[in-house]
Amino acid sequence: MEKVADKANRIHPDELADAYTEITADLAFSQSHYPDSRITIYLNNLSSSLHNEIYRNKKEKWTRIITFWTDEMPRIIYSARRELLISLLIFTVCALIGIFSTASESDSFSRLILGDQYVDMTLDNIAKGKPMAIYGSSTQLPMFFSIVFNNVKVAFFCFTMGIFTSIGTGIMLMQNGIMIGTFQTFMFQHGVGFQSMLAIWLHGTLEISAAIIAGGAGIALGNGLLFPGTYSRLVSFKMSAMRGLKIVIGTVPIFILAGFVESFITRYTTIPAIIRITFILLSLAFIIFYYIYLPKKKYHERIKT
Repeated sequence: MEKVADKANRIHPDELADAYTEITADLAFSQSHYPDSRITIYLNNLSSSLHNEIYRNKKEKWTRIITFWTDEMPRIIYSARRELLISLLIFTVCALIGIFSTASESDSFSRLILGDQYVDMTLDNIAKGKPMAIYGSSTQLPMFFSIVFNNVKVAFFCFTMGIFTSIGTGIMLMQNGIMIGTFQTFMFQHGVGFQSMLAIWLHGTLEISAAIIAGGAGIALGNGLLFPGTYSRLVSFKMSAMRGLKIVIGTVPIFILAGFVESFITRYTTIPAIIRITFILLSLAFIIFYYIYLPKKKYHERIKT
């Protein structure tokens, strides 16, 4: 690896990226098990050198696009697994707060969180026997572009809020978690809980998962400032910013697919329940595979080599 670092300016970018991935994997292992050793400091300096060289080199092969999604992204996800878990825990705890608060306070809490106008409109739709009518209230294509743009914008905002020591990202996760818990409980209280779950989670499995992942990217950004480790704070921030940015970019295709489903499919509430449940489970399986199984598999493959 020292030879690679010494000849970095003469090595192909793909080889340099592979070497950097190996170094950062070794560094993560060393920081976990031998945080105060000389080898950790050595690997830290070596990875910093390669990092600086990689991002000065702009030449990329078209195959880089494929390896980004199949190899680099899973490795980045694994390196940020703690931040992603924290994001999931914050969202889950806040969703539970929304559930229990709505169950105990009923109408007053749901109106506080969802707003009087939305609650009244939903109650009117329930009375008409069309609780999910809101999804058919807009033209499909404009709705698709609006949803995707808004979700991607919110995801990047959630990420950049990590600059404020992760607190800003945490607040956004809290708001979304409470809102989801409140809405779902509200629908169950009015006898349309199962119907609402089939509609909402048809697109929400992907959409909400991507929002949680974007939250993890924001927490990773904030942690780079708060906990620089053996790096200088500036270098730690740059590395965490790049890592977090790649993670949040990885959510864009998920938001696009979720927006498509919400705009073009969710409105058809007459689709058999078994088909919708199957799609929900397939969406969940994809999230588990790509964001849990594959990153762990890639990590163990790197350790073995």
